[in-house]
Order: sequence, then C-alpha cells, then structure tokens
Amino acid sequence: MESVTDLTTVHVVSLGCARNEVDSEELAGRLEAGGFRLVGEPDDAEAIVVNTCGFIESAKKDSIDTLLAAADLKDGGVTQRVVAVGCMAERYGAELAEALPEADAVLGFDDYTTIDAKLRSIMAGEHLDAHTPSDRRRLLPLAPASRPAAAQGVVVPGLAQAPDLPAGVAPASGPRAVRRRLGGGPSAPVKIASGCDRRCAFCAIPAFRGSFLSRPADEIVEEARWLVTQGVKEVFLVSENTSSYGKDLQDPAALPRLLRALNDVDGLEWIRVSYLQPAEIKPGTIEAMTSLERVVPYFDLSFQHASGPVLRRMRRYGDAESFLGLLESIRDKAPLAGVRSNVIVGFPGETEEDVAVLSDFVQRARLDALGVFAYSDEEGTEGVGLPDHVADDVIAERYERLNDLATELVEQRAEERIGERVRVLVEAVEDGRAIGRAAHQGPEVDGATIIPDDRGVLAVGDMVWGRVTMTEGVDLIAEEEGA
Repeated sequence: MESVTDLTTVHVVSLGCARNEVDSEELAGRLEAGGFRLVGEPDDAEAIVVNTCGFIESAKKDSIDTLLAAADLKDGGVTQRVVAVGCMAERYGAELAEALPEADAVLGFDDYTTIDAKLRSIMAGEHLDAHTPSDRRRLLPLAPASRPAAAQGVVVPGLAQAPDLPAGVAPASGPRAVRRRLGGGPSAPVKIASGCDRRCAFCAIPAFRGSFLSRPADEIVEEARWLVTQGVKEVFLVSENTSSYGKDLQDPAALPRLLRALNDVDGLEWIRVSYLQPAEIKPGTIEAMTSLERVVPYFDLSFQHASGPVLRRMRRYGDAESFLGLLESIRDKAPLAGVRSNVIVGFPGETEEDVAVLSDFVQRARLDALGVFAYSDEEGTEGVGLPDHVADDVIAERYERLNDLATELVEQRAEERIGERVRVLVEAVEDGRAIGRAAHQGPEVDGATIIPDDRGVLAVGDMVWGRVTMTEGVDLIAEEEGA
C-alpha cells in the first residue's frame, strides 16, 4: 500500500481574485482526494499547478512570470512538471501553450473534474493537447430560469459538488463542496454564483466564465458551517455579480434570504458581501446588509465611472447623482458603513468634462477604498472597436491625476474614523502588534487595523474591540477596549 510519503507532491499557486482562490481550493481538494500530497512550498513539489488570472494585462504578465519561475525549478530541483489552469489558460488555451512551452500542460475549466487523472498522465510524460477556447456563455440556456437544470452537465469552477469525497476534504454531511483549504486564516471566500450576464464594453470575463449561475443556498450555508469547523470566523461571499444572486432561481429576494440563513450559522462572526452592481441593488438587500447582526455593513460597489455618457458607452447604468443617492440610502441605515469601489479612466470617448464629473463624484462619495484603473483594450470586447479612443499619454495623465486624488481621499476618510469604536478580526500577530481588519475593511485590499499588544495576549482569529486613535495612510491604529 502506498504511504503518504510516497504520494506525488503538488503545490497549487493561486493568482488573481478571491473567486480564483475558491477554484484553487477545489483543485486542491480534487488532487488530494485523487491521491496526491499537497505541499506548501513550490520547491518541495514534483508538480506545480498555477491557477492563472486573465483579467487585465498586468494580471496576465504576473501569470506568465509565475509560470516561468515555476518552470525554472525543474532545472535540477524536485519539480518535474508545471501546469497552467485558470482564467488565462481557459481564455487562450492552445495559444498560451504555444507561446509558453515551459508549461507542460495548459488545462481549461472542463478538465477540473478529472484534474487528478490529468495530472497523473502529465507526470507520466504524456502530452495533453490544450483546449480550443470557446464562448462559455453558450453552454447554458439564454433564459436564466432554465439554467439550474441544464448546469448538471456543465463544469462550473467553484460550484462543484461531490458527496463521495472524504470528510477532510469537504463538509462531512449535507451538500458537500469540493474544497481543501490552502491557507489557515480566519477569513475565507465562498463562491455563491459564477459567470455574468452583463455585457460591459470593457470586460471579457463573461466569454470565458460563462453565463450567470447561482449556487443553491443550502450548499452555501453547509459550506459555511464546515468552514467554521476549520477555524473560519468570516465568510466573504464572492461571484462575478453578487447582486444578481437568485435571478436564475426565480427568487428576487434570494440574496437577503441567503444572508438571513448565514446569519444563523453558529460560530460565524462576520458575513461580508462583495461585487455588487449599483444599478441592481434592491432595498431588501440594503436592509439585510445593514440590519443583520453578523452581516457587516460593507458595500463593494462597482461604479466604474460617474459620468452618465461614459457609463452608457460602457453599457452600464447610473450617473453621479444616482450613485450619491444610493450611498445616502446606505448611510441613512448604517452611518459607519464601509464602501469601496473601482473606476476606469480613459475609456473611449471620455472627455475632460467626464473626468471632472468623476473627480467631483469621488470627492463627494467619501469612499473607504477606491481602485483606479487605466483603460486598455481587451481583445474580444466591444471597447476595442469603439471610436474616439483616448491617446495613451492622455490616459496615463488622467490615471495619475485620479489615482493621486483617490489616495488623498481614502486617507482623509480613514482620518474621519478617528474616535470610532471598531471590532477587529485579528489576522496576524507580530512585533507586539495585532494586525487585522475592522468591519469596513475587506480582505487584502482595504487597509488594516493595528492594535498594540504589548502583553502578547491576542491571537489570530480573535475578535477584539478597539477605539481608533490615529491613522497611517489608510491603516487605522486602535487601542483595545472591552466588549
């Protein structure tokens, strides 16, 4: 009988967003259940599986660099094979395989359910042809209500169920997600849907992620219960468009209903919602996100711009005044709510007047976090063929201007929180300090809250109250207080 030490070792690298992290943990669960031994360091792995990101140019470059670095480990080290999976692999398939011969295989989403068998073949020296990319929106019916039944034969990363997997890989009872945690932190993303039905002119994601498909609520709740047993205190609900949750389940109140069900999960302290489309947020969603005890009032709103004409060209809805009205309705119910967003500058047809509208909006919006992106053409998107492209040097100047403004504004917003009483989830303890996040801060991207811990009594996973006394950029410094 093969011992654990005899098993082929594999390391999974996860790049990109939190949705990719869920997919990576599905791959890890399948590989472990299929007879591989997961290791935490690439240097110790006979096989390295890189879950790539294919969203924007910088993410693609990071994916290529990571694959090349992994391939370098094959020169005299333990590593024998490097495999590319994920969004970039799905989007480009054979084109990526040809451009990157250093990778031993390029696998698409349809390979995920048999990843253990595929990797075993690759380890044996077999050549696997990379897939030919196709528009994954065609895999499911056009009508959302027809999708749940049709999805049984479609591979949707992060939404897979496998009741025959070992209990150590997935929840021990009920609908069981294919998942093996790769990190041990107190926060974990949970995918509640996959794909997107929107046709934003700058975005290629729907073509390679497919049409929008909600995950049944009982599966999500059961996974949250299992994550609590793994030491998780916060679940971060992710999808390409969370505000559409339930549209295919014929339940317009599905998201508030899901939040209420998660609110009853014993041991779960925080429920955080991400990727909300401003034009799709319903009053019931705002009510649930601002009234339920364990749902943090955190609004990740995808504004993308504030000029009505630019948003129309982007195939989006809204304008500065409607967005400000939405923020007012949120803060009426939760004055201390956290709000983050992203905006794009330099979209085709954008004028200086549009930039002025955007600048005025972000100054009035009082956002806790704001990502600024410079527009660049993404192949396969409508934006490529639009007239009136903005010159690269003009885009660069507008990006610099808006990014500097965003940095100044979010730091000012952090200073406004001095004196606030905040509850902090501790994620690291080092050098006499507990480092974590308050309710208004999302994982990894929104800054941190630091609490001095000279006594050394705080630990990762603790929930502690503090009073904000000062700031360091967007980070808060707080003194510990009693509950």
